Amino acid sequence: MECFVSDDELIPKSYAQWRQCIEVRAKLKLTPSYINERLSELEDGEHTRTQEFAKLYGASQLEQTIQWFRRALEDR
Repeated sequence: MECFVSDDELIPKSYAQWRQCIEVRAKLKLTPSYINERLSELEDGEHTRTQEFAKLYGASQLEQTIQWFRRALEDR
């Protein structure tokens, strides 16, 4: 899933932008099961989708996204 934050910005820069991307634009519910599923995948460096994410967006964005998913789980 790709989410455009604005016309000139592809990657969310803040937790608020990220949540907007996930919940409003992608229309996904950040349920505990969904968050845990994504965390399991994103934290697995051998997972194909995780490797693709890191290749496209970089290791620092991968780590930031993991942190945002962890925060979303805490915010539940």
